[in-house]
Amino acid sequence: MAGKLTLISHDLCPYVQRAAIVLAEKGVPFERMDIDLTNKPDWFLKISPRGKVPLLKVDEEVLFESAAIVEYLDETHEPRLHPHNPVTRARHRAWMEFGSAALSDLWTIETTGDQKTFDDAVAALREKFVRLEAELGGGPYFAGENFTVVDAVFAPVFRYFDLIDTVTDLGVFDDLPKLQKWRAALAERPSVRSAVAPDYNDRLRRFLERMDGVLLRQTIAA
Repeated sequence: MAGKLTLISHDLCPYVQRAAIVLAEKGVPFERMDIDLTNKPDWFLKISPRGKVPLLKVDEEVLFESAAIVEYLDETHEPRLHPHNPVTRARHRAWMEFGSAALSDLWTIETTGDQKTFDDAVAALREKFVRLEAELGGGPYFAGENFTVVDAVFAPVFRYFDLIDTVTDLGVFDDLPKLQKWRAALAERPSVRSAVAPDYNDRLRRFLERMDGVLLRQTIAA
């Protein structure tokens, strides 16, 4: 049985949000400890092999990498969020990786100062969203009525657009009604809403301003 859980985090990090969402979905009590990623404390660097969040302390043991953390939580706490069927479960894990690739595109969109790199990342993200649209069924979630780990992975992806859409229209959701429905359903999920602080959008905007990239310097036509 799992012991005391401490999530070491920074809530602008989408990988942290995955773990926080899964913990909330399972109703697992945990302590959350946010750190300053621009001034990482020595104790954190000693226990984080890659110097990144999230970490999950289970009593005195430390887990790192969000995928490993989420898998541990799903194996040790009910309700199970992965499908029972092993083939379907493997496909869901592959879509989790797909979500990580989408986050990589978003990081480039948020931070690059090069126009071509920006345009290429927008095109790559749009291509992924088109592929997702073809995979989705009737919703409201990735696998229908049941919330799964794939939903926990993509909720932070879609959350970025709560701010991005106030800056510019990247056009990545155009003519993708299933994806838009999925995004809206995730935005209303209590576990998703509680995964970040109330001032998340303000903090994200300040981060983008520090990056001074293409995103805040131009408007993209839909």
